[in-house]
Amino acid sequence: MSWSPCPDPTLGDPETVDAIETLIIPRAVDLGGLEVRRALPSTKRQMVGPFIFFDQMGPAEFLTDQGIDVRPHPHINLATVTYLFEGRIRHRDSLGTDREIEPGAVNWMKAGRGIVHSERTDEERRRQGQRLFGLQTWVALPEAQEEDDPAFVHHGAEALPIIEEGGVKARLIAGAAFGARSPLATASETLCADIQLDPGARFAVEPSVTERALYTISGEIEVAGQSYAPAQLLVLRPGDQIVVRARSAARVMLFGGEPMEGPRWIWWNFVSSRKERIEQAQEEWRRGRFDTVPGDEADFIPLPETNTKPRRALGGVFYP
Repeated sequence: MSWSPCPDPTLGDPETVDAIETLIIPRAVDLGGLEVRRALPSTKRQMVGPFIFFDQMGPAEFLTDQGIDVRPHPHINLATVTYLFEGRIRHRDSLGTDREIEPGAVNWMKAGRGIVHSERTDEERRRQGQRLFGLQTWVALPEAQEEDDPAFVHHGAEALPIIEEGGVKARLIAGAAFGARSPLATASETLCADIQLDPGARFAVEPSVTERALYTISGEIEVAGQSYAPAQLLVLRPGDQIVVRARSAARVMLFGGEPMEGPRWIWWNFVSSRKERIEQAQEEWRRGRFDTVPGDEADFIPLPETNTKPRRALGGVFYP
């Protein structure tokens, strides 16, 4: 569900002016033992900047001989951004990429005209067991880049800028903030940062991009005099500098960017500015016309055969 808080402002006190445009409580989805909290898209908000899909994965604890098995599945006209706080995931795709995704690293998979990938727990970690906690997001591509060649880019945790000051520690995943810029080359102006705060620490969210949001990972934060607990998406009022203060040790994701040229259609794992392009991708996956994942060719997620009509990004059928 979503709501827009509207406290009465105190004249002369800018911090009491309503800073939150929309508050979204993610809906919980169980994906075979892994709890996912889905914040975007929602019935109240299609996108924040280019971000059209936002999932919190876990936290979950896998015992020995357990793990995740997201079988090969396709994407078009979007880029996925996977970021982990705990655990490891083995990513393989139809480009031949075979990469272990680890905490603090950024992994940008540009689907473009089409890509297939799988996400699994490798055998060694199955034997040991592990905790898994992270985010998977999708960003829409500008219309001019939707049909680009697919690509995969990885930047390790050590390559991403870390800014520390006054009890605030920020890792810059994408875009520019806190006087630094991430090495990740994105398709449009994009902002994403992992921010940890000591109790009482604060930072200002500058209006450097048009659309911005905060997702609360842990702890309790305060914005404009109101408190927010974990697993809430706060879409910030555009154009204002907004101060975030930690009431306890806290962790938040700051993300957003410039909006796309227009709305996007979304269905299953497909995103596009054109409804007919999604219908074409449905038929291509049904007929086995996408490339396969080397080393993971024998398995795949079948095309859902219900609710096959693409819709604007306000809900629908989704898989990670």
